[in-house]
This record gives sequence, C-alpha cells and structure tokens, in this order.
Amino acid sequence: MEERNFYRAFGVYGICVQDEKLLVINKSGGPYINRFDLPGGSLEEKESLAVAMRREFLEETGIEIEIIKQIGTTDFMISSNWRGFTDIHHIAVYYLVKQIGGFLAVLEQFEGKDSRGAEWISEEEISVENASPLVLKAFEWLRTNDLGLDANYYDVWKMKLQS
Repeated sequence: MEERNFYRAFGVYGICVQDEKLLVINKSGGPYINRFDLPGGSLEEKESLAVAMRREFLEETGIEIEIIKQIGTTDFMISSNWRGFTDIHHIAVYYLVKQIGGFLAVLEQFEGKDSRGAEWISEEEISVENASPLVLKAFEWLRTNDLGLDANYYDVWKMKLQS
C-alpha cells in the first residue's frame, strides 16, 4: 500500500469582479502551475489576514484593493505529487474585494514568485483542465452565494472533480 503524506496550505484569496469577469492570475509555480488561480496566498510573519490579502493582491496583479467583506472559508483535498507530498489539504479564506487603484501590470519575476500576471476571465473560459479549485469555487460562489460546507476532492494531474 502506498504511503500518503499530507501538506497543509492556508491562504487568503480575493474575488474581484468587473463587467461579469473574474480577475485571475496565471500560475507559474506551486501545485496549480499553468492554471488560472485566484490572487492571494500565504501570510507572512505577524501579518493579519486582511493585510496579507491586500499585499498578495498587489504583488500578483498590480492592483490595489479594498476589502468589501470576508465571504467565508472552505477547503480542498488535492491528490498531487508536489514537493514530495502525495496530498494537499488547502484551506482558503475568501474575500470579496474591489479595485481602488493600480492597473494590471507586467510583473517582475523573482525566486518564489508564482504569478505570471493577471487577466479578467468569464466563467465560460474556465474548466477543470485550466483552472485551480480556488477559481472553480469562486465562480460557484458568484452563482450561488454559497461556499458550501464540505471539502471538494481533486486529482491535480487529472483535475477531475471527485465526489
């Protein structure tokens, strides 16, 4: 029997919508590499959730935001061969945000940077093959106003939703 080892990731993520399009980043690292993902990420030392949200958004998109409200928390169980882990438990705090400054910018790349830049996409442009679970859940929330209670299960390499 294959031994399983888990990595727990925790982060903050922003849902920013304009003209019925969601702002996403093009992921250049991590388990969601080469997929659309939500702007956001992990907290730095002694950083609050809200401060981390504003910082991550600016770093990954070039846009300054105002946090409208905290939507809630959800989680994903992901089967993935990432950094030697077989599984990831991704816990995500979602925020509804709006742009108050800045503009989509060509971002400087440096070690640890995992965004190639940002773009606005419609729900019709995403699929389980090209989007992270975070983006799929964001569009679900935009349709239903509900994040749900149960974790979603994914195989990152196949990206097929499991029941």
